[in-house]
Amino acid sequence: MRISTFDDWVDLLKDWQKEIGLDHELVDRYMPGYTLGAKYGELPTPEIYFGDFKGERRWERVREVPDQRMRDAVLNMIVYQGDTEFASNEQQRFLVNNAPSEYDLASLVRIMLEETRHGYQMCHLLVHHFGNEGKIEAQKLLERRAYGKRNRLLNAFNDDVTHWLDFFAYTNFMDRDGKFQLTMLSHSSFAPLASSVGPMLREESFHMGIGITGLRRIASAGVIPVHIQQKYYNKWISGSLDLFGTDHSGSAQWAYAWGIKGRVDEDKAGDGVDKEHLNERAREQFYAEVQATVDRVNEVNVSETKLYVPDMRFNRRIGAFADKFYAVDGRELTADEWKAYAPTVLPSEADEIALKEFFKDPEWIVPKGKNA
Repeated sequence: MRISTFDDWVDLLKDWQKEIGLDHELVDRYMPGYTLGAKYGELPTPEIYFGDFKGERRWERVREVPDQRMRDAVLNMIVYQGDTEFASNEQQRFLVNNAPSEYDLASLVRIMLEETRHGYQMCHLLVHHFGNEGKIEAQKLLERRAYGKRNRLLNAFNDDVTHWLDFFAYTNFMDRDGKFQLTMLSHSSFAPLASSVGPMLREESFHMGIGITGLRRIASAGVIPVHIQQKYYNKWISGSLDLFGTDHSGSAQWAYAWGIKGRVDEDKAGDGVDKEHLNERAREQFYAEVQATVDRVNEVNVSETKLYVPDMRFNRRIGAFADKFYAVDGRELTADEWKAYAPTVLPSEADEIALKEFFKDPEWIVPKGKNA
């Protein structure tokens, strides 16, 4: 089936929702009256305020974008953003069956619905602004899978999130990366994309809040050993760092020059921009914010062993440190050393087995609002 209208795409979306277990019963129970829809916010200024087109009006339609390469870049940004939104739901599909409380299940349903809406938003842009090419890309967003084929566009979105420690680490770190990516797109010269982002960011803040609160609830309970908690921090922090892209990125430089994607703090940073290190700058800002969240968890961590942020070079698959081996403290390792070391700092099958036993303890996580 090839879609010809947005309604055709919505029919595909309904099939996709059934496949991942986000059924009407759960939605009606925890989000009664919720309907998917496109949301567009107000822009602070109609003008482009960075890059080569600074001072011109933002482009409202694709045909106003001056160059085909620029149009392709905008399309690519939208496709990649949409792919992550649908992928995150697929990664979390198991969690509806084992929530630790009604509060957590309700939060999960809300997050899955809002991530679905974010994907819906990106597809609304594709179908309504990019003609047949946009329709094809919108359909492909619902045909890729984070499981089975595991062909989502970014590697970090092809890993399953199988339990709630995994989930809380994911939502604190991966959704925090999402906040950074969306904020950079909020400055975009393509007005429909920029105005899509405000409502998405407001919803994303809830997802990050669930993540940091969940991690604090686990650390405060003191049931799951810190060294196991730490492995899931290591997994998703390193995965999140990869999402900022390659170092010395040419595509990031062009996206900046064209005004398509700015710096996180573009509206405050001024004109002193280092275009060659845009991805590195954003990654470093993210790394500092991640450290602040881990500090917050340690405020309630009842163990003498404290959680930490691994070295930025640890377990990287993209960028200058890809295909190299570094310990969490930054020591460089050989390939043989890494093979023995990795199971001690990243989740293993033994950890998953041990966690199943810990999850049987009703006090493995403290109730929402208690000591966290």
